[in-house]
Amino acid sequence: MTYKLGTWAIAGLMAAGPAMADLVFPDLSYRTGPYAAGGIPFSDGYQDYFTMINARDGGIGGVMTRVVECETGYNTEKGVECYEATKGEGSLVYQPLSTGITYQLIPKATADDIPMHTMGYGRTSAANGEVFSHVFNYPANYWNGASGAINYLLGENGGDLNGKKIALVYHNSAYGKEPIRTLEELAKKHGFELSLIPVDHPGQEQKSQWLQIRRDRPDNVIMYGWGVMNQVAIQEAANIRYPMDQFIGIWWSGSENDVIPAGAAADGYKALTFHAVGDDFPVFADIQKHVVEAGKAAGAGDQIGTVLYNRGLYAAMLAAEAAATAQKIHGTPDITPAMMRDGMEALVIDEARMTALGMPGFGPSFSVSCQNHGGPGLVGMTQWDATAKEWKLISDFAETDAEVIQPLIVEDSMAFAAESNITPGCK
Repeated sequence: MTYKLGTWAIAGLMAAGPAMADLVFPDLSYRTGPYAAGGIPFSDGYQDYFTMINARDGGIGGVMTRVVECETGYNTEKGVECYEATKGEGSLVYQPLSTGITYQLIPKATADDIPMHTMGYGRTSAANGEVFSHVFNYPANYWNGASGAINYLLGENGGDLNGKKIALVYHNSAYGKEPIRTLEELAKKHGFELSLIPVDHPGQEQKSQWLQIRRDRPDNVIMYGWGVMNQVAIQEAANIRYPMDQFIGIWWSGSENDVIPAGAAADGYKALTFHAVGDDFPVFADIQKHVVEAGKAAGAGDQIGTVLYNRGLYAAMLAAEAAATAQKIHGTPDITPAMMRDGMEALVIDEARMTALGMPGFGPSFSVSCQNHGGPGLVGMTQWDATAKEWKLISDFAETDAEVIQPLIVEDSMAFAAESNITPGCK
């Protein structure tokens, strides 16, 4: 069952007190605002998975789940208000779905002993669990994405990028700036020339950026965009006839929303991913039976199998599995947020379990530990087929460059520890 809250309903919620005997999963959604087209399918997938396991499995460990939705509009201030409004419900884990909200919640959630899962976004160095005890970003992070793009290009160029020109078109925010340091280090290692091209929010005006690309003629363009910025960038690339198969987006720049507006011109555009695409998995038959046909879908039911719906569903599955792990560790079905943190740190996802969940091959196998809250950092590549109007996975989930990434994680996390008076170590 799902409950929706306005961001101003704090007093009434606190008066109601926590609902007992439910496992509560808050959904900091954004169904409104400039990024609603991305927020809606993610929330639909997230909520539909919990609705399905209630109906199919009787909840998690015999305890029903409850999703509490709070609208943020992708606004950092509202996101913090939603956190404060919902944490008293017994919320087990927060998925802020915003790098800005994530940065604000890291100290709050840690102090409140509530874990966060920032899957594929947020502060990359939170992968160091000895510093960020309550933040998890498995199975991959922004720096894995940057390395995954470069590894893919190495494969496409016989292992040699020396002398190549690569441009980064990025959302001019904390999110968009995340891969810069990693790409700079990779440029030193592989000898390519990196150019940085920022795009201000919301990204509707990019004429000058793409004129620069037309002038500089980079061999490849990597994009860290979100929302309308992605659509505009792909259309502008088409306008200057930039080859789409040389244009790679991070996973937040690789949904149907980003490519369909450009029509046939988007054919061949590529995007990184850390999970599967499409709806050819048994779990979707269960979603159809227990959620859609039962009239319990979080949305209109028209997003099932899309990239961002799948991502929300995947996030919910990982949360549910972590909750089940916590129940086993602590020997009780009625877990607390602190227990949930332990379950997330002990999470093991293997192919046998994925198959049992009706999601074989949906994501990489991985395990989590105190030292590594980020998982293995395996990423794959997808490509848009404009004729079929579908994304296709064109590579396996592959390793990224830990030789470059791990020292950056250590450097950044230790700087945070020093600033915050944190003594690194395991709980």
